[in-house]
Amino acid sequence: MKKIFLTAFCFIALTLFNGQKHEFLNPPAFDNADLSKAKSLLDENAPAEILYKSVHFGVDTSTGDLRKKVFYRVKIYDKDKAEDWLNLEIPLHKNSAGDEEVLNKMKGFVYNLENGTAITTKVDKSSKYKSKESKYTTITKFAFPNVKNGSVIEYQYEVLSPFLYSVPQIIIESDTPSLYTEYILDAPSYIAYNVNYTGSLAPKHRIIEEKTMYGVQFKTYRFGYENLKGFKSEKFVKNDRNYRTKISAELHSTNFGQLKMHSSSWEEIKEKLYKDEDFGSELKRTKLAKENMPAGISSLPSDAEKADAIFNYVKNTFTWNKDRGIYTEDGIKKLIETKTGNAAEINLFLIMLLREAGLTAEPLIISTVDNGLINLTSPSIVSMNFVLAAVKIKDGFNLFDATSKQSSKNNLPPRDWNNYGVLIAKEKTSLMEMTNTTSSFNYLTAEAKINEDGSISGTYADKDTGTYAMFVKESYDENAEKYKKQYKENYSIDFTGIDSKILENGDFESTMKFSSDNLIDRVGKKMIINPMLFLNKNSNEFDQADERKYPIDFISSFTKVKKIILEIPEGYLIESMPKSKKIVTQDKEIEYSYVAEQKGNKLEIISTTKIVSPDYPKEYYPAFKQIWGTASKSENQVISLIKKS
Repeated sequence: MKKIFLTAFCFIALTLFNGQKHEFLNPPAFDNADLSKAKSLLDENAPAEILYKSVHFGVDTSTGDLRKKVFYRVKIYDKDKAEDWLNLEIPLHKNSAGDEEVLNKMKGFVYNLENGTAITTKVDKSSKYKSKESKYTTITKFAFPNVKNGSVIEYQYEVLSPFLYSVPQIIIESDTPSLYTEYILDAPSYIAYNVNYTGSLAPKHRIIEEKTMYGVQFKTYRFGYENLKGFKSEKFVKNDRNYRTKISAELHSTNFGQLKMHSSSWEEIKEKLYKDEDFGSELKRTKLAKENMPAGISSLPSDAEKADAIFNYVKNTFTWNKDRGIYTEDGIKKLIETKTGNAAEINLFLIMLLREAGLTAEPLIISTVDNGLINLTSPSIVSMNFVLAAVKIKDGFNLFDATSKQSSKNNLPPRDWNNYGVLIAKEKTSLMEMTNTTSSFNYLTAEAKINEDGSISGTYADKDTGTYAMFVKESYDENAEKYKKQYKENYSIDFTGIDSKILENGDFESTMKFSSDNLIDRVGKKMIINPMLFLNKNSNEFDQADERKYPIDFISSFTKVKKIILEIPEGYLIESMPKSKKIVTQDKEIEYSYVAEQKGNKLEIISTTKIVSPDYPKEYYPAFKQIWGTASKSENQVISLIKKS
């Protein structure tokens, strides 16, 4: 109910305007003066700056390939903060038919100023290496040598692709400021593209026209941008790429003597999927479902129990290899043998078992959060990268994702909640709005004792439920030691015996002991302390000075409870109690409370933040700012402990 979408529109209808002659595809010669630049005039704090960027797509009329030519020249101001520019990664794709992209050529240089002279270092071919990201994607990587503060990096490469149907999306608005960026698409008139443009930036130079090129009639799209500042990210945004200016293109039609339309509807996409050997053909392998149906399913009394039992069997038996995609790679038979597979293999097998048990189960194809929003106006299978299982119930569908061990019915991993999915039902397709209705909880509990010498020691527990539990578990799996280390780094407390684990109900909890000598200030006979200990909110995360531009995303509604039980040392009294506080918005969407009570020789503090919805329009930003500010003030109250005379 609170979603804001960027809508792509077709650029074919745009008219030509061009104030003066502008040369595209004409990078200036390298200028030694660039080596002397001390900072960017667009952003003096920028660690790097794009001096010239050109991305040129063109259809080769002799081979039929899509040719992608890329040229970059980048100034490095702060090497340590410009790590993304120190290596070049070029993804190369192929399909099940054996068609594949080829890196035709690559040249790279690093320029440095040494004793007033420009020194050039060429990228050596020995720095090139490949990594296989999936069955259909390989990334070729190059490392730039001898990069220093003040260096200029320059590279160009060309990729030949047999895949005319989809031109890769190009992000115009990057984190790095750019003096000049251009996008060009040239296609012969018998191959027509829909060019989709999203974002708020307009090109300074724009040409859309038909002209003769290489002796053939072409249609060309040329967009040039000058003096682009780096994109300013905002906190609490799932994927800010959705809001950046970007351009993509998809094949609309071809006319090799006969007009053939390539623009798809979701129905056409469904038909192709069900005919595909790595999707529909796998779903037809009902014998595999019969032979591998877990025991006792048929005797369960309800469809809901059958669905849960089958889902639990699949998620607990098979392990996701982290490869995404809507197509199987090694096949479901291999999944059953090895117990490991990609997302499509695991969730399509789940659908097969559900159907075999008599349930109405359909594939729901989605674009994950980090892959960007679905373009609702231009149906395309290329933009989708994940498949879920949707089981029909009386009032709609229950959703399942067996790639996560902590997932449950309608409790999906954070990556899945990306507004819309496409239900690929046998009868017909339909868009499904995906709203995370499962609330998450975060319980932070500290029990501590103030010692006579002014030190504090105790135990601490951090427990997450729902969507947030899966998010935390992913972080833990990525690097367990780094995850545990963050407690000491975030709180500057000496934690010991950190134990992180999944509980039986799927919650994720970390428990530990702690001690500190710097939480108490002594003033004469008084001990002054913040009873929130290290859990006080010491800053307002809603601190954006500029007007909010984008929606506020939490992925899940949540309740965060901080509970501190503080034992007062014998012989001491609390001079004055902290003031309790409660604040709530008029629509009861956002709520915060701070309650302090003394119970015998113990002080109990409970701080509760409750957010009712998973996302909000930008107009809610002032409310969040106010409530987070109130929370910060409440949680930074201190108490004085006075020694009895």
